[in-house]
Amino acid sequence: MMPFINFNGEIVPADSKLFTVSNRGFKYGDGLFESMRMMKGKLKFADLHADRLQRGMKALKLDGYSQMDSWFLNHKAEELAARNKVKHARLRLTVYRDAEGLYAPSQNKAGYCLELIPTDEPRYFLNEKGLIVDVFTDVPKPCNYLSNIKTCNSLTYVMAGLFKMQHNLDEVLLLNQYGNLCEAGSSNVFVWYQNHLYTPALSEGCVEGVMRQVVINIAKHNKIAITEAQIKPDILYEADEVFVTNASRGIQAVMGYGVKRYFNRLSKGLMDELNKL
Repeated sequence: MMPFINFNGEIVPADSKLFTVSNRGFKYGDGLFESMRMMKGKLKFADLHADRLQRGMKALKLDGYSQMDSWFLNHKAEELAARNKVKHARLRLTVYRDAEGLYAPSQNKAGYCLELIPTDEPRYFLNEKGLIVDVFTDVPKPCNYLSNIKTCNSLTYVMAGLFKMQHNLDEVLLLNQYGNLCEAGSSNVFVWYQNHLYTPALSEGCVEGVMRQVVINIAKHNKIAITEAQIKPDILYEADEVFVTNASRGIQAVMGYGVKRYFNRLSKGLMDELNKL
């Protein structure tokens, strides 16, 4: 069955031809997106997604951000899930500047597209086989206020994805312009070292992940020492545990980096707490 998407409020088949060559998302990557998870017919962490989306739209000077609140996300997600007859899904909301012009746009009106991929998972599952990772150094990520937003300018991640495929890896870790640990190819990264949990600070250029914030909150609630920090990649040789997080998969444990092997005790405990939410 052909899946349906929501394009600017209209539910249409996913293979519909919807925009012209002048679309700014296509031409300039002029937009941003949210990756979200639905379980048992309900969108997870809708408030956090809406807050991040609205702040991102505001930073990109896109009009209409106040309308894209948690009610909007919940309503549109549930409507699309019902049309696709699914209860568990991964969703992507892409918001783009619906305008003409060259680099300077003719207006700042926002357009959007909501896509859905059905899953059969009613909860988050920790990966049974730990991820094998390496550090991608070819394209360091810059540190500026755009770095924390999930923009449609994703060439850094595309090149990291090609590196991952070429080297038969499960995930890659990105560095920032200063050579510090930034994030993973499609996730945020956490490092457990000497009974303390570390994750790169937002000032280090990482995406402000929703699951990153959820895990920080869980750690604090459970009295786990956690610091948002500037992290040198050398810590990967000393760490006891490394895991990555995103809204789609929750927490994924890393097994190996080079010859180094990690435990996954903490990530198991955190995943249990996540599923309680």
